[in-house]
Amino acid sequence: MSILEADMLDMSAVLMHAYDMGDMIKSSAEVADYLYWKTAVESSAEVKELQALFMKKKELFEECERFGHYHPSYHEAMAQVNEVQGRLEQIEAVRKFKEAEDRLDDLLFTISTTIAHAVSDTIKVPSNNPLPGGGSCGSGGSCAKCG
Repeated sequence: MSILEADMLDMSAVLMHAYDMGDMIKSSAEVADYLYWKTAVESSAEVKELQALFMKKKELFEECERFGHYHPSYHEAMAQVNEVQGRLEQIEAVRKFKEAEDRLDDLLFTISTTIAHAVSDTIKVPSNNPLPGGGSCGSGGSCAKCG
C-alpha cells in the first residue's frame, strides 16, 4: 500500500469518527431540548406577533439611528425596541429556547476545544462568546494563554 493510500485510509477513519460523533451530538439531551424549545417558539402565535412588532420597531430605530442621538425620536425608538424585546424575553418558550441554545453552544465549544487541544494546545477555537475567558483574551488584555 502506498503512502497516499494509507493517508486516505487514515482520513476516512477520521471522517467516520466525526460522523459518529455528529450522530452522538444529535442524539444528546442538549439537542433534544434545543429542538423542543425551537419548535415551541416557532409555533407560538404570541411570539410571531411580537417578532413582527419587534422588526417594525427595529426598522424605525434604524431609521433614527442614521442620524444618531440628535434625531428627535432616537431615544423613544430605542425604548420601543427595548420594550418589545423585553416582552419577548418574558415568554417562557423564548427564555427556555435561549437557555437551550446556550447549553448546546457550550457543548459544541467544549467538543471543539477538546479536539483542537488534542492536536495542539496552541490551536485557537472559535466561540460565540464575544469576551472569551472573561474578557481578557482577544480584548487587548494579557492572560496566561495570550501572554
